[in-house]
Amino acid sequence: MEKAKDILLAVLFVALVGVLVYHFGFIGVQAIKPQAAVAMALNYINAEMVSGGVKAELNGKIEEQSGVYKFSMKLGGQEYSSYISKDGKILFPQGVVVPATTSSSVSGGNVDAQNKEQACAALNKADKPVLEAFVVSYCPYGLQMQRVLAEIVKEAPQAKDAIKIEYIGAVENGKITSMHGDEEAQENLRQICLREEQNDKFFPYLACFLQKGESQNCLTQANVDQQKLDACMKDSSRGLAFAQKDFVQGEKYQVSGSPTLILNGQGASESAFGGRSAAAVSDLICCGMASTSSAAFCSGSLSAEEASTGFSEQYSGGSGSGNSSCQ
Repeated sequence: MEKAKDILLAVLFVALVGVLVYHFGFIGVQAIKPQAAVAMALNYINAEMVSGGVKAELNGKIEEQSGVYKFSMKLGGQEYSSYISKDGKILFPQGVVVPATTSSSVSGGNVDAQNKEQACAALNKADKPVLEAFVVSYCPYGLQMQRVLAEIVKEAPQAKDAIKIEYIGAVENGKITSMHGDEEAQENLRQICLREEQNDKFFPYLACFLQKGESQNCLTQANVDQQKLDACMKDSSRGLAFAQKDFVQGEKYQVSGSPTLILNGQGASESAFGGRSAAAVSDLICCGMASTSSAAFCSGSLSAEEASTGFSEQYSGGSGSGNSSCQ
């Protein structure tokens, strides 16, 4: 136990003095897979930072947070949260969350007016703007963005024409693939087929699916034509062809994370507009309009609460996620 305490003190000391561990070179721009980055971190910790037979081990899931990978590790019988840069080059043994201030908060409607004005001015304008939201169907942050967009369409149906949800993945050997496996890939394909062939059922189905992920129940609730949907998913000239168009579009914009927003062909962020809320994303779309005089939803009042991540029966769970994404 005494050795474990010494190890903990050493780790905390490294964190408090702000030492960055450059074991694999200087910061690069090429992100690697979360599992690979965390494996590098654990290897370094075990080789250079601990001794006496104590070993650091991954304990739980890996997630992206504020541009780095956060992971939980078990060390000497204790659990610690640590962070590694997305290229695997810089280890942060411990992080301190800095509370948001009124001027920089991206949740609850607190927005820096000057930043918002500048972000709005920098966006491409179009008479009929289109916001493309690239997601995967089981990513908690992709679900969060889909929840935001479904809320906008629910409260302001006229905004539907300005929104297109697209999917990240690939077609390999005649089969659709996705970052979280076949179940997600098939759900992506299901949603793509609904979007393309039963568009009036797409958002009703999505609003239901976002609650518990129960696809079959939601297909029934949304009155989806199951035969037509099955035919689309099995016919490569329909379902896979639709999906391939999404993937080509994603490659065009170099999309790698769920969610990624593209407004009028330009990368866009909801951050300056208030975060992942219906009000913020609606404002983002409206900033892409050449003129908002004919857009009724631009003068409406939508929720400024940040939407829940993952599957949730509530629009907002009261906890934010910043700009987190699945890679």
